[in-house]
Amino acid sequence: MVLLLFIKMKRIVTLLAIGICSASLLSIKYKNHDDPTYYSIEELRKLYSSGDVSLWPKATIDSSVVNFKEIGILGSIPFPEENPFSKEKRALGKMLFFDPRLSKSGQIACASCHDPALAWGDGKPVSHGHDRQAGIRNSKSLLNVAYTTPLFWDGRAQTLEEQIEFPVKDPAEMANHIDLATKSIKKVKGYKPLFKEAFGDEEITKERIIKAIATFERTITSKKSKFDLFVQGDAKQLNDKELTGLHLFRTKARCINCHNSGYFSDNQFHNVGLSYYKRKYEDLGVYARSQNRADLGKFKTPSLRDVSKTGPYMHNGLFPTLRGVLNMYNAGMPNRIVQKGYENDPMYPRNSEILKVLNLNEEELHALESFLEAISTTVYREPAPEVLPK
Repeated sequence: MVLLLFIKMKRIVTLLAIGICSASLLSIKYKNHDDPTYYSIEELRKLYSSGDVSLWPKATIDSSVVNFKEIGILGSIPFPEENPFSKEKRALGKMLFFDPRLSKSGQIACASCHDPALAWGDGKPVSHGHDRQAGIRNSKSLLNVAYTTPLFWDGRAQTLEEQIEFPVKDPAEMANHIDLATKSIKKVKGYKPLFKEAFGDEEITKERIIKAIATFERTITSKKSKFDLFVQGDAKQLNDKELTGLHLFRTKARCINCHNSGYFSDNQFHNVGLSYYKRKYEDLGVYARSQNRADLGKFKTPSLRDVSKTGPYMHNGLFPTLRGVLNMYNAGMPNRIVQKGYENDPMYPRNSEILKVLNLNEEELHALESFLEAISTTVYREPAPEVLPK
């Protein structure tokens, strides 16, 4: 009898232990130095799905962060006054976006590096352009590009209209000039009625080409994610693991310092230690155009919307998976300490002070990755035109 009772008690203790371990992720309570309050998963669900951001737990934000905006849904698409939306202009812009006649070879279109079937990127570490030349940077997805400024990894363009000329004239991309590209389009009689519908007459100019493509690109947006529906009040949209990841994102994991706003980017520039200073594949980021030492190694913060669909990641496409990125940030990113021999080098790129060793455990990393998948959706694949104007 005593032996039987002991066995039963042992089983109960074992089951309780298993239950506690399996539920540990669901009842994680996080603190930070500014906020002594802790939250159960039930409390987090109620607060984050309340529809009232003021009720959310306090985020872990560094004092150096500028223009902070809380994460949330995207607003309506911002169209500039000088280039308002029209469905006719969008239709024209779509044709031009898929038309390789804008390039010198007549073989490379905007869609070559921003393929709707590849989440509006190209799925490569770096893109290939004219004569199969390899670029030096990853082709960013165009998803939600209307919500970001400036553009490019180094911020060289302030508007989409300004941005469009860069790939056209880049010798490693389309290797053309916008004026020559315009001449090519002028020769296509089939474009004349499309320009008339979009702009009122048949005149084809580079300004109109640019405005039409920019209008189309602004309409390339994400669908509403599980996260969007959750913070708007549908408390069942996120499971416990995804919800835990959301809370980690805003607190212990510190992601929100750079990936904030409805766009999930601060639209700022940071050095995260991937400039390869004085090594093969060196890329000094913003500094290459600004020549300002403060910009050494800095690159634009990319959006995290649909991030599970838009790999590979970072400006050089170094990481093929999200877990690889998370592991590196968890370690504080490379080059946190100045490499030996460069202590007195004033040009040595210094990592952003926002980067810290996070000490996230395996469960927390998995929860964080689950949340990133919850802000990703099934990307809309805009079908290419069956026939281009002739």
